Amino acid sequence: MKLYFSIIVPVYNRPQEIGELLNSIVQQGFKENFDVWVIEDGSTIICEEVVKSYQEKLTIHYFKKENSGPGSSRNIGMQKATGNYFIILDSDVLLPKHYLSEVSIALQDNYTDGFGGPDAAHDSFTTLQKAINYSMTSFLTTGGIRGKKKAVNKFQPRSFNMGISKEVFEVTQGFSDMRTGEDIDLTFRLWKAGFKTQLIEKAFVYHKRRTTLSQFFKQTYSFGLARPILNRKYPKSKKITYWFPSVFIIGFDVGLLLVLFGYWQLIGLYGFYFFLVLADAIRQTKNIVVAFLSIITSFIQFLGYGLGFLNQIFRKEF
Repeated sequence: MKLYFSIIVPVYNRPQEIGELLNSIVQQGFKENFDVWVIEDGSTIICEEVVKSYQEKLTIHYFKKENSGPGSSRNIGMQKATGNYFIILDSDVLLPKHYLSEVSIALQDNYTDGFGGPDAAHDSFTTLQKAINYSMTSFLTTGGIRGKKKAVNKFQPRSFNMGISKEVFEVTQGFSDMRTGEDIDLTFRLWKAGFKTQLIEKAFVYHKRRTTLSQFFKQTYSFGLARPILNRKYPKSKKITYWFPSVFIIGFDVGLLLVLFGYWQLIGLYGFYFFLVLADAIRQTKNIVVAFLSIITSFIQFLGYGLGFLNQIFRKEF
């Protein structure tokens, strides 16, 4: 089957970012035809003029709608798109020049109706963005579930960098109305319908993520809120590891309390862990400032996810 890619990008109040993404799409080395669909999700700062500036460089379409969240925006894009395979991207990513070529090669060699790819930090990103990227991708903080092939048995694509066939969309009806975790929800339904997914390691994107610590906390908090909902919806997906961030934060608080009574052992273990994070971040990023910031972003990641998870658990039970 010959694949025709339609790239679907929901956007909300990010005209500058969508411009940077479109510029990276223009620079693709991919020789086949493809199109781009930008779905404006009720933005107050619209990107219509930015999109128009690329009309002579790309086969690009723009659709404006009322705000209803990224999931429904992606669904509208897929309903309108002309391709038979949809590539779904967040507006805050940049594509390396080989991205579309690597997706095409991988699907030709081993076709699956869904795929996901990793993310990385671009050289132009701020030190904080690089630290957040480390925290979100490191084995020491996430177990490498977001793109390390050896760390996963069955890959769950994430909506910042994923693809599904038109057939998957028609069978599953696309994303649910969940505001967070909608990509994981779609993957579970995709698998239930008998479709398969794969990780395409070389199809990575440069993912900016959030630009402040408070934004990063809110993002990870929402991730934590979503997980118990997914666990209740798909009981077989439950894993003890989903409790780790909450246990981590509770243990840290207990360790601080024990220090008041002269017991330093538990907080010392946390100190050793953060030393490992520092050393690993230095090894990976080659930047001492990014490495020290990675300690902070890793703690915020555990804090946000752990509190969101506990909030949702107690909200349901009590």
